[in-house]
Amino acid sequence: MNLDNFTTDDQDPKIAEKVLGKLDDMLTSGETLLYFAVQKKPVSIASESIAITNKRLVFCTPGNLGFTTNFNFFFWKDIKDVSFKEEILGSKFMAVPHTGENITVDYIPKTQARKLSQVANQQLENDRQAQRQQQMEQERASAPAPAQPAAAPLSQEDEATQKLQKLKSLFDRELISQQEYEAKKADILSQL
Repeated sequence: MNLDNFTTDDQDPKIAEKVLGKLDDMLTSGETLLYFAVQKKPVSIASESIAITNKRLVFCTPGNLGFTTNFNFFFWKDIKDVSFKEEILGSKFMAVPHTGENITVDYIPKTQARKLSQVANQQLENDRQAQRQQQMEQERASAPAPAQPAAAPLSQEDEATQKLQKLKSLFDRELISQQEYEAKKADILSQL
């Protein structure tokens, strides 16, 4: 693993080399490291770090006065939200899992926190799109065969009502975003 790719935003090269060497051994098939951030406390024996891969969010916490590292892995499907808050001496990066307690790492340099947030939010969106796609494919596969044509055709208003109900159902099951829901709803209503 080329450390130069992960020390572009003033990450501590010693910590990067130590943690990324171990992390490289733990990556699964098809998993790639996207970004790495290192805590920069004013006074510290050892620093925490955060790694983002295309499959997981990894919190790396030093143990035993920095002689060991504890890795806490979260798959993207298990993360509800990520955010950061800029403060005087760096930023706090926060991850909110669907279950369990929030994870916070403070004293992340502001540049690294912004990049962490950008990359993590992109991975969350990618995972959500993949989940929506998988859900839609499962629904199509389990859908009954097309019904025989109805005896009488539906009026335009009945068709619009059915479309709106189906759209609302997709939104309620979180298969489409708020923006997608509003756009499609406006489109259906404009056809009346």
